[in-house]
Amino acid sequence: MLMRLIAWNTLRDYSETHPRTAASLEHLNRTIKIAAWKTPEDVTAAFSKAKNCGPGRVRFEVDGGNHRLIIAFNFETQVAFVKFIGTHAEYDKIDAATVEMF
Repeated sequence: MLMRLIAWNTLRDYSETHPRTAASLEHLNRTIKIAAWKTPEDVTAAFSKAKNCGPGRVRFEVDGGNHRLIIAFNFETQVAFVKFIGTHAEYDKIDAATVEMF
């Protein structure tokens, strides 16, 4: 079973407002679609700058770290849920382990 990304439309919309994020977000989407990750460590192995930030949550750097993305993974059902996307400054104001932007 391959991973499904919930809220790709949200990320696509964000990239339209912040065009420099488009390439990073599209790469992430393509990678998730073909992944069959079992643990957060599998995710961070695929993305060297990604960091675990809570149970089943991973923080990604987007556009060279100017933006941050948090995704919560359900590895049993192979679903990835977008929880936060924003600038680095916006990220600094949230709790990565509990944020529920969407």
